[in-house]
Amino acid sequence: MLRGIAKGAKRPRSAFSGGFDPLTSGQLVAIVKPGRELALLTAWHLQEVHRALRQNLAANRAALYMADLTHRMLTDQDPHPEVFDALSAALQRCGLAGESARALLVFQWQILEACGYRPELQHDVLTGDPLDESLEAVGFSPIHGGTVADTGEQDRWRVRPATITLLRSLASGSAVEDADSVDRANRLLACYTRELLGDEPPAMRWAFPDLAPAARFPSS
Repeated sequence: MLRGIAKGAKRPRSAFSGGFDPLTSGQLVAIVKPGRELALLTAWHLQEVHRALRQNLAANRAALYMADLTHRMLTDQDPHPEVFDALSAALQRCGLAGESARALLVFQWQILEACGYRPELQHDVLTGDPLDESLEAVGFSPIHGGTVADTGEQDRWRVRPATITLLRSLASGSAVEDADSVDRANRLLACYTRELLGDEPPAMRWAFPDLAPAARFPSS
């Protein structure tokens, strides 16, 4: 992430094409000096406006949440090329009909993985024991970062085994199907991210208007 001042951007013959808008892509020229919080932005060449994201409300809200999440998960001038590529791909996919939920799920997983917060889903993260997936639900501990036994304790969320199965498929690179499980998995990762951040990003409520408040524990 880079913060800067676009000096002269409003001049008639400036080197800034198309203006700066959220959810656009382009090439940026900047002067970055060590010790300075803001870079000097000298040119901007607009390349992609992602028009479809402005024509579909669900896609727009999902994309704005992804941008907000990137802003909150990363620190300034800390290179994360894999997150850049993931966000670019997600914005493209989000603009396709019926793909916004899957695009959001894939991106949430990828940014958690890139930042070192990929949840453990293969066994009980506390004991190492196998999970009993024949039960109605398994537990998920945001504090310990993964699945646990569903003991009913308040620091554990109840998650359907199908949700965990879908996330495992995502982790292995398999295709993401089952729309109901996609929505539940999206909410689970959003709640997990909220716990990691210690706060709810404003755009999270746009993407998940029915998400349980932070003081409660969701069922997924």
